[in-house]
Order: sequence, then structure tokens, then C-alpha cells
Amino acid sequence: MRDRKIAVVGLGYVGLPLSLQFARSGVQVLGLDIDASKVESLNAGRSYIQHIRSEIIKAFVDQRTFSASTDFARISEVSAVIICVPTPLNRNREPDISYITKTGASIAPHLMKGTLVVLESTTYPGTTDEDLRLVLEEGSGLKAGRDFHLAFSPEREDPGNPDSVVALIPKVVGGYSAECLKAATALYSAAIKTVVPVSSCRVAEAAKLLENIFRSVNIALVNELKVVYAAMGIDVWEVISAAKSKPFGFMAFYPGPGLGGHCIPIDPFYLTWKAREFGQNTRFIELAGEINTAMPEFVVNRVADALNQGRKAVNGSKILVLGLAYKSNVDDDRESPSYVLMDLLAARGAIVHYHDPHVPVIRPTREHSKWAGISSIAWEHELIREYDAVLIATHHQAVNYQELAEWASCIIDTRNCMAHFKTREGQVWKA
Repeated sequence: MRDRKIAVVGLGYVGLPLSLQFARSGVQVLGLDIDASKVESLNAGRSYIQHIRSEIIKAFVDQRTFSASTDFARISEVSAVIICVPTPLNRNREPDISYITKTGASIAPHLMKGTLVVLESTTYPGTTDEDLRLVLEEGSGLKAGRDFHLAFSPEREDPGNPDSVVALIPKVVGGYSAECLKAATALYSAAIKTVVPVSSCRVAEAAKLLENIFRSVNIALVNELKVVYAAMGIDVWEVISAAKSKPFGFMAFYPGPGLGGHCIPIDPFYLTWKAREFGQNTRFIELAGEINTAMPEFVVNRVADALNQGRKAVNGSKILVLGLAYKSNVDDDRESPSYVLMDLLAARGAIVHYHDPHVPVIRPTREHSKWAGISSIAWEHELIREYDAVLIATHHQAVNYQELAEWASCIIDTRNCMAHFKTREGQVWKA
């Protein structure tokens, strides 16, 4: 029974889609999570992630290829455990791998000989073969590479992208030993079309960081150019559109109001922190972080400029932030720059509300808890026209931007959403 059943720990934006893909491939999946409400929803066939339909979950539950539990003792039933838990930064912007180590400690007492443990959470090189390995060995009395297999395979989820299919995204895999790599490759080959083996867990960990640092640095570049070109009266969006007509040697990245999500604002600092242990500086990465972190302040200054044009101050103005999710067409608001924008505007005395068709109510967050429980305002003419300014922070296809152009008196656009809609002269400010 064990050789046909796996466990996935952490049933969020990474763990749940992965669980469903294994179930789709005929593997029996036990989903484990400490959140009892998630477990209850899943076992009832209800989804809590917008882009995953409830009927898909219910079908696998009914087929008994997927079930969820909070009981980690059931690790003894499975042949492989995949860990998909958060890896945030602490208040000092240092890596917090406590979710990984606590999960390891929960798994260890129930770990059976021959079981494969794979970490998917993005982290610094050495986490799998040092931190997680020690926790598993101390709690189980077993030895990695001898009694159980250990590997790292970075997650590659792209929520909201209809072309992003779990089964078709190549899977990088690194093992603690050659036998560990062999076991992990066999596991993922059962559900993923292409598996990319690498020589070690650390190479796999470093590859994931490279992917996200690449994006962070290039986004920082276009964010900096946005500021420079704006001072010159040049539209950076038109510049990018022209540059991407080159069929080689260029890849388009786009500016925004800051970085959001569980990867790009966080992962580069995992490498920055680990590099210090080896006496290495990561100046390029840190500079990119500084530029991206400064973007919300630039945007708020543009809001102030736009209001000043109409002889209004930020203090006392009603401002609507359009889009709370960190990216287009999803309900994921983790690390969203919209929260920073709302904080900065409120600190300047603005009356701040938001509208997001994908986030009807703000959930509690670690850093912006004061907004928890506030609801998205209705998309109605009489409500929208009352705002002194509308700040577009996220480009959602569900928003009617032509109606926005007709209803709002002042629009600050950080996503180039209004470029293809009829607007009045001076109505739209790019930021």
C-alpha cells in the first residue's frame, strides 16, 4: 500500500495543485495541513483557491485518490513525503525556515525506512542537506541516504496563468545521494512530463534562487528606467513595446508599483543572507531590492502630483486602490505592494478604500493586519465617482476599464491598463 501513496504537506498555492496532479496521474495522495478548516473544506470537495475549481477536488475525493488530514502520524502510511510550506522573512528581513524545521520535526517520529522526503519550499543552499536532514535524523533515529531518501525539488507555480500546467512544467530535482536522486526522479516522473536531475540538493536550491533573482533584477531595471524616462517625458511602456520587437537578445520585463507574491520580494534575500556566511557580498541583488522596495513611494508621490494638479492634497482625499492581489487575475494577496501603497497613503492622511473582484475581504496578514476584515467596495458608478483619485495597482481582466475612464475624475495607472481605452486629456497619470 505504501508504494502507491504519497503525502503532501502544506495545502496552499503550491501543495494543493501538486497534490491534484499526482492524484490525476493515479497516485493516491494524502494532503496534510495544520489548518483544520482547509482540511475540512478539501474533504468536502470545496476549494479555497480561486483558480482551482471545487468540482476537480470533489472528483478526486470521491475517487478516493485524494484526502486531507491534520494527523501527521499518517506519514507512516506513505512511501514519499513532499514538503510545500512557507519560507518568509522575519522582521529583520532574514530567512525564516521555522516552517520547514517544524514540519520536519512533525514528520520524523513517523518516518519509515525507505521513505523519500522531498522539500519544495524555496530556500538557501544547504537547507535540505543540513537543516532538514538533521531534524529528520534526530527525530527518527534514521540516517539520510541509508535509511531514508532525501531530495530537493523547487516549486514552479504560476497562479493565474492559463498556460501554466503542473504536468508540463519541467521539474528540477537534486538528491542527497545518487540513490536519493533516483528515488525522487522516479516519484516525479509518475506525474510530471519532464524531470531535470541535477548533481545535488544545493544545485537545485540555487537554481530556484537564480530563477527568482533573475526576475527581481530585471524588474528593478525597468522600474529604474520608468523613473528616469518619466523625468524625460518618455513613456517606458512604449519603449518596452518597441524594444521587444527585436527577435533576439531581449526579454521584456514590465514595471509596477513594487514587488509582490511569495517569491520575488523574498527569495533573493535568502541568498544574500547565506552568502555572508561565505564572506561574499551580493551588491547587485541588494541594489535591485532597494529599487523595487522604493517603488511604492514613487507611486504615492505621483498620486500627490495628480491631486495637486486638481488643487487637492493627499490629506483628506478619498483614494481608491484598484487591485489588492499581487498579480493579475488571482486572489493571492501575499506580500502585495497594494498594502504598502495603502499604508503610505493612509499615513499621509488619505481616506483609503480598495476594489478587487478576486479579493472580496482582506484576510489577516503578518505586516498589514490593520486592514483585516475590510471589504472591497462595490463597482458602481455612484461610488467610483466619489473618489478624488483611483490608483490602479493590479491589472485584472474582470475590471471594466472603460467604465473606470467614464466614472473616475483622476486615474493613476501603474500597469498601463488605460492605454487602450478612451480617456479624457489629463485624466490618466502613469506611475
